Amino acid sequence: MDPRSKTKRPTLDLTRKGFLTYIGNMVETPDREPDVFGAISHPARRRMLDLLVEGDRSVNTIAGHFQMSRPAVSQHLRILLDAGLVAEQRHGRERRYRLVPEQLGPVRDWIAHYERFWDDRLKRLQKLLTKKGQE
Repeated sequence: MDPRSKTKRPTLDLTRKGFLTYIGNMVETPDREPDVFGAISHPARRRMLDLLVEGDRSVNTIAGHFQMSRPAVSQHLRILLDAGLVAEQRHGRERRYRLVPEQLGPVRDWIAHYERFWDDRLKRLQKLLTKKGQE
């Protein structure tokens, strides 16, 4: 900063963690709501949730179901954890994950909206076909 300048300019501290974290193509900000839809958008993460429906599992057990590296599995689990879809519990050096199904509420609500839409459309189609069949 120029010593003759009376105003302070904000300084950029390159040693501190930034506000955005990049994970693949996803951008996460710490003060956002959990991105449940983003978390379930990847087929591997949906499969991990399917495995956790059956019961708690360790990272190594989950990784055994995929043809990807253990660190890649851990990254996917971190996204699920950040979205609140799974909970992590440590047992010594082992980490076990369990499903938190309550966090899927926004997905359930979104699907319910479209179920009502399709139910209405199908009822209207049924009425039309019944009317045509009676003619």
